[in-house]
Amino acid sequence: MIWNLPNILTTLRLLAAPMVAVMFLFFPRFYADWFALVLFVSAAVTDWFDGYLARAWKQQTKLGAMLDPIADKAMVVIALMVIIGFSSWKASLVLPATMILFREVFVSGLREYLGDVAGTLAVTKLAKWKTTLQMIAIAVLFSQGVFEHYSVSAGGLGWKLLLAEWSGFIGLWLLWVAAALTLITGWDYFRKALPHLKETV
Repeated sequence: MIWNLPNILTTLRLLAAPMVAVMFLFFPRFYADWFALVLFVSAAVTDWFDGYLARAWKQQTKLGAMLDPIADKAMVVIALMVIIGFSSWKASLVLPATMILFREVFVSGLREYLGDVAGTLAVTKLAKWKTTLQMIAIAVLFSQGVFEHYSVSAGGLGWKLLLAEWSGFIGLWLLWVAAALTLITGWDYFRKALPHLKETV
């Protein structure tokens, strides 16, 4: 295994994913919201840097190619689990999250089944936009918890309450758009996999 900087960044992002949930186990809600937001945003930034550096420095490796999608999925899945858990299972959040989780499991299963020909399911530009939008939506939803604390400490009045309401609305809207892109890219992968799923006579 080659431990260059891009691979180290990817590994740190993978390790950061469960730490987002751990923050809510050991810290009061306000601090947990802040720590989770900073940790998630920092990890999301490394998602761009590790790929950019690997290409720029010609340090693309099999280890990085394996860990990168795993880290992305772990970040999204764990963060959504935390957000839904603290949202009292609101249907408006559960539905898009379910669509995203279903697609990730479905495509991962397709790739595992296809094995050596899984290259036919190479990541597309639309899939990259989907991942980016998911991470932005989750970051905005985490920020809602921060703004809500400030609005409560200010008596629930003023611009802090407005920020809390709008961050929740914008984050939810972005999550639904990301869920739509998730289903579109999932269908695209399934369509590409169909020729390899036909029974031979």
